[in-house]
Amino acid sequence: GSAKDFSWILPACTSKPGQYAGPVKDPDTYTYLTISDVDSLDPAYAYDTASHLLILNLYEPLVAYDGPSTEKLVALLAAQVPTAENGLISGDGRAYTFPIRRGVRFQDGSEMTPEDVKYSILRFMLQDRDSGPSSLLLEPLLGYPATRENGKIKPSAFRDADRAVQVKGGSVILKLPSANASILSILATWSPIVSKKWAAAHGDWDGSEETWQKHNNPNKENSYLFDHANGTGAFYLERWDKNNKMLILARNENYWRAPARLKRVVIKGVDEFATRKLKLQVGDADGIYADFSVRGQVESIPGVEIIDNLPTVEMNPIVYFTFDINPSANKDIGSGRLDGRGIPANFFQDKDVRKGFAYAMDYGAFIRDVFRGQATQATGGIPKSLPGNNPGQKTYTHDLDKAAGHFRKAWGGAVWDKGFKLTLLFNSGNVPRQTMSQILKRNIELINPKFKLDIRGVQWSNFLDGAKNHKFPMFVLGWNADYPDPHNFAFPLYHSKGNYPAMQRFKNGEMDRLVEAGLKETDLHKRKKIYYRLQALAAEEAPNIVLVDTVKYRTQRRWVRGWYHNPIFPDSPYGSYFYPIYKE
Repeated sequence: GSAKDFSWILPACTSKPGQYAGPVKDPDTYTYLTISDVDSLDPAYAYDTASHLLILNLYEPLVAYDGPSTEKLVALLAAQVPTAENGLISGDGRAYTFPIRRGVRFQDGSEMTPEDVKYSILRFMLQDRDSGPSSLLLEPLLGYPATRENGKIKPSAFRDADRAVQVKGGSVILKLPSANASILSILATWSPIVSKKWAAAHGDWDGSEETWQKHNNPNKENSYLFDHANGTGAFYLERWDKNNKMLILARNENYWRAPARLKRVVIKGVDEFATRKLKLQVGDADGIYADFSVRGQVESIPGVEIIDNLPTVEMNPIVYFTFDINPSANKDIGSGRLDGRGIPANFFQDKDVRKGFAYAMDYGAFIRDVFRGQATQATGGIPKSLPGNNPGQKTYTHDLDKAAGHFRKAWGGAVWDKGFKLTLLFNSGNVPRQTMSQILKRNIELINPKFKLDIRGVQWSNFLDGAKNHKFPMFVLGWNADYPDPHNFAFPLYHSKGNYPAMQRFKNGEMDRLVEAGLKETDLHKRKKIYYRLQALAAEEAPNIVLVDTVKYRTQRRWVRGWYHNPIFPDSPYGSYFYPIYKE
């Protein structure tokens, strides 16, 4: 069930030299101003858009999407894309052989080997930090989504992984417990290859069974790979200035393909739109993060172009409720009791509380104010661009009377009588999420004068830590597809071992069962029915509030060439794969 092919989108800019104001500034450097700082550069740890944009420009996977296509794959560090026709996929669909490209060197000059490929895939699976990306490969390769069960490590995990990933001559063979149609799509983003020797020399896992458990569920900054990189990509990491939220990538002159046309890429987090706009205006930025709320301010800048109606494979933003909040020194839950001055840690376990919030949201105002009408209300957690989305699914509407009805029932009437005070958190600089939070706050406080919803912006890296540590009672995040398949929304949004339910401490046995059934079902018609049932149950349980299906646009200087939009690439259309880009 892959997404429709978006290759009909104009893959690059159509402006001609001379259509912009003034000469090209810094022709060898591309500067991108965004709103997020980077969480981690470790390919086995990072699970956010800002970090992954960097990782896929420093490291490379075995296969990659062909330009803007979300279906066609090309060989990257593998010498061929496995197919049934070329014999590299076994007849039963359970073995994939990847001949590994020869003569590829890491940025430190050492040669990449099939052993590095095996190590990278095992490291990705076995590091398995809480709410991390490891389930993306654990599930298809080992048949289970986590290396821990009830807090205890599965002793068989290493041997299972060692059996699933085998080196044979110059090839790596992946052996799956059952056929999985998504595996190549997953590997196109989630198999960045690291150097085993380099990682081990800097105190990371040495690849052995004896030591893997020491590196399971690590702390972010304990690994050398947190802020150092040694990939095979077209750019290497020159500097990461954490205080100024700035990363500088430099051209890898020994890249196995032709070297990039750019000498340098500068990526800087700048929260204030006014600053990003000014830098774009004077040519000090080549591309910036600009959402629909500021569209009118960027479309008439001389020398700047807007590339429009770019499809997405995402659900963004989403409001999440934490079912068991970590109360330790937590100012976001006030008194910690249902006394009008706070909320208890289990406040959101009452379904009527969650439904009250869902009916309080003004979806129409959000679409009008933030997206200038260029979005539709989401009908479930699976976006319109994927099979499994149910356009007829019943959704929540903006209805303060219904919201009040649920709040009156919540906690046996105590919520209505006593009121509550809590904080809704978003990542600072993200104007759509801030606007959404303000709309919800206004409506919640209209329902009952005893209801108090504070909103607070938090810097990106701290924001992720707070959400993962269950500190935030309510928080706003989005989900960009890891690969174009409905399972990649069903699992992270609704399965108890998925990214967000793990943060929320949310579990529903029937939803878990449906997510697992959807993954195994190969008949598309039956599969869609499973996802319809899952989203109907999600609407009833309301573990989160999904808001919009949308398109995006890109803002860049007219001198930028070579860019194309692939909706699966992290941070596209704002950030990008920098290798094909140049300026003239």
